[in-house]
Amino acid sequence: MKTIKVKIDGIETEAEDRTPILNIAQKLGIKIPTLCHHPLLEPYGVCRICTVEVRSGKRIRMVTACNYPATNGIEVLTNSPRVRRDRKLILEWMMARCGHVKVIEDLAAEYGITEPRFGRGDDDCILCGLCVRVCQDVVGANVLGFFNRGATREVSTAYGETSDKCIACGACAYVCPTGAIKIENDEALVREALPLGPLTPIHVPFMQAVPHQPVIDPESCIHFKTGGCKVCEKVCEVKAIDHAQQPVTETIEVGAVILATGFKQFDAEKLPEYGYGKYPNVLSGLEFEKMNSASGPTGGQIQLANGQPPKSVGIIHCVGSRDERNNKYCSRVCCMYALKFAHLIKEKTGADVYNFYIDMRCFGKGYEEFYHRLLEEEVRFIRGRAASISDFPFNETEVGKLIVRVEDTLIGQVRRVPLDMVILATGLEPVADATEIARTFNISCGNGFFTERHPKLAPVSTATDGIFVAGTCQGPKDIPDTVAQAGAAASAVQSLISRGEIEVESATSVVDAEKCSGCRICNTLCSLSAISFDEEKGVTVINDVLCKGCGTCAAACPSGAITARHFTDEQLFSEIEGVLYDVRT
Repeated sequence: MKTIKVKIDGIETEAEDRTPILNIAQKLGIKIPTLCHHPLLEPYGVCRICTVEVRSGKRIRMVTACNYPATNGIEVLTNSPRVRRDRKLILEWMMARCGHVKVIEDLAAEYGITEPRFGRGDDDCILCGLCVRVCQDVVGANVLGFFNRGATREVSTAYGETSDKCIACGACAYVCPTGAIKIENDEALVREALPLGPLTPIHVPFMQAVPHQPVIDPESCIHFKTGGCKVCEKVCEVKAIDHAQQPVTETIEVGAVILATGFKQFDAEKLPEYGYGKYPNVLSGLEFEKMNSASGPTGGQIQLANGQPPKSVGIIHCVGSRDERNNKYCSRVCCMYALKFAHLIKEKTGADVYNFYIDMRCFGKGYEEFYHRLLEEEVRFIRGRAASISDFPFNETEVGKLIVRVEDTLIGQVRRVPLDMVILATGLEPVADATEIARTFNISCGNGFFTERHPKLAPVSTATDGIFVAGTCQGPKDIPDTVAQAGAAASAVQSLISRGEIEVESATSVVDAEKCSGCRICNTLCSLSAISFDEEKGVTVINDVLCKGCGTCAAACPSGAITARHFTDEQLFSEIEGVLYDVRT
């Protein structure tokens, strides 16, 4: 592309030939107002507020900067008296239609307009057409269009009725410069975004993802709904986006595996007495964490369903944990993240915070001190499992509140605590397919969590060599413990790889081929898949590398063909005789 020289407000610069003046000015940091321009749409200067003065030799022209191509040697004035006069007139005409739109009033104030000469209209659409063009050219839904002529011209759907083609993508509202298009139930949509699903079609799964690269959610991507859009492909400089890409399953041969399948959050809907899913201001722990995050749907603001900050918040501990009906174990993390929530709520809103707990289990370094810090912050603690949450008031102070009914075991009374918001500190559960994963890797699984080889001597190893566990797949634990266990598992793998060889168990089972009848009873009993059947010889064969010498096959063999090395009957009798030698003499 040929390079040209252009002067804008006395600043000389170089640009590609036929580049719109607005683009060149923006690169120089020169502000040119516009209400109908979007970088993803072809400009056509409908609002005309971007009018500038162009001089080429003795010729002077007033043009719209968004779509006028720059040529070599032109001089552009963006704030000359003639430009200001024309923009002022255009703004007065625009206010005659949309006299109470803030963005237009702010522009008018910059040009000294306090009261337009042609009056003020009550409309809020300037007919810029951005919504129509983004719906047709980018999204491909073709829902919006221009209707009527003259003073009655407007943007609408066909016949002014709701269209089934609208996919509620919000692109029209996003590009509207005046806010004339709004998404209905916007606050409700924000609330629906609180779970940890993606807020945009293109997102990084989570901040610690490896590889740390964005992915496209096909269920919310406009292209997979209409076949249009592909804006991301246009703006990606390295051309890394391919909408035709399909999931690929790869088989990789490895020498060791670390299982870190994590956990799933307890489903609070299993406890209907807490009203989760019924009352909009009853949130799970993860939902509140998302709300409190600066990158969350509320920008880190703690809000009720109506958008107002809460004045009183309750946090119920052990939801789904230490419960005979659900999980009897302690999830370990609930107490501390509930205390963290209480501190953040106090810090951000100053609301009254109530913690409903069974026992405070602050076991880690600095945890007990943090608990006492919250006591000094006047966070209130009520010892007792909350019985129910309702919105049925007994008096005027409970109207419009969530009522938590709880037995305070310290004073021996049943209390009703009115609150604006309730957070359920839900516990941790094993992933749904944990048993299937354990079966695939030949490891043990108890209560859905993977079982380590030894709780003290081998906390990251499993019964199968080369298979290690880390994190909450082995049992509920907090982040410091998870990180420590992950480091230990990685070290164990590195140690296994660096040795270059492994030690085979010495006390393995062995088959006497002459005694083996080929009944195959032992084949079905081995949990390590160390036993196979030789069809040609008609006998059972044991793989010494996989066998751990548990003795199950030897005990079950009806013909006595299987024995455990170093544990034959002769050896055991000899050991007994040796032990009793002194007794005989």
